[in-house]
Amino acid sequence: ANRATVLRVLDHPDVKAVAGRLGVDLRTAADAVSTLDGQDLQTLTAQANQVDEVLAGGQSKVVLSTTVIIIALLVIILIIVAVD
Repeated sequence: ANRATVLRVLDHPDVKAVAGRLGVDLRTAADAVSTLDGQDLQTLTAQANQVDEVLAGGQSKVVLSTTVIIIALLVIILIIVAVD
């Protein structure tokens, strides 16, 4: 369920748009999610849940929401770097 939550958020159009602007390859991020477990997966899932709540509330155009998405993506990038 945790991985599914993260992957669902990564597949959201707003997240894809932000990732594109930042030059983040979401396929690589999604692949990295499958290698995570324990505390790393829990931390990432918590971030994904926050992003999911914001997006579900239709607040994706608010600056704060975009900031949350970017922070979540940065966490994913840091985890990918640590895994590699």
